[in-house]
Amino acid sequence: MLLLHIVEVPVMYDTVISPVLNFQVSFFNELKAKAEKQFVKMQAKFAKENVKIHSFVELGSIQKTIARITEEKRVDLVITGTHGTVGLVESFIGSNTEKVVRFSTVSVIAIHQSGRPSKIKNIVFPTNLEKNQTPLVSQIKKLQAFFSATLDLLQVNTPANLKRTGYEKQLIEAFAKQHHSADYTVNTRNEFTVKGGIVNFAHEVKAGMIAVGTHDRKGLSHLFLGSIAENVVNLITCPTWTYAEKKQKPRNNDHKSKSRK
Repeated sequence: MLLLHIVEVPVMYDTVISPVLNFQVSFFNELKAKAEKQFVKMQAKFAKENVKIHSFVELGSIQKTIARITEEKRVDLVITGTHGTVGLVESFIGSNTEKVVRFSTVSVIAIHQSGRPSKIKNIVFPTNLEKNQTPLVSQIKKLQAFFSATLDLLQVNTPANLKRTGYEKQLIEAFAKQHHSADYTVNTRNEFTVKGGIVNFAHEVKAGMIAVGTHDRKGLSHLFLGSIAENVVNLITCPTWTYAEKKQKPRNNDHKSKSRK
């Protein structure tokens, strides 16, 4: 387990560079010392036997630092807290957690700091019923098995949803059977936005967690999954799990065949 604290010092400008740099170094060292003391207290309180904990204090951009540590330490999962942001702040800046979700190359669990996660009994999985979601569904099934939770499959219909049909539940059932899902419920909601549908449904069923994929999607798929995941993180109080779907590199034979055309 890796504990990471990032000191994001604002950029300072001065006609004389050296004094500014010296101030930043001194300020960082002071914050680093305080953070390391907090880590010692946390480890003494929460550490369990046979669990190795390593702590790091880094200076830099939150998004870039997490990405670097994730790659250097071969991290499989990032767990982060979020305060949530609304209004103009959300529109123009976005929360740090939202940026982590957007650019992370591994799965992220975001836990809202105003909530108190208890035993996760149900996981909401919003889906647009695309067929090429096997890697995502496979990971969600592992997540479901870990928590012994019910999986609430959800399709949100909006005025702009091109897949709107009177047979949504049959399609969801077919989707579940295709992926050999078990212990699941079938749900549809009609809302003006997908984001609103997910948030309202999560409150309605008292969701223990929301699970959604994020990366390597284009067009309608990106609008449904990519940006939705980032927005839901800020609006929901239950934990949100996002899966970073990695783009598969073309095989050498595929590359050669394209070059010949």
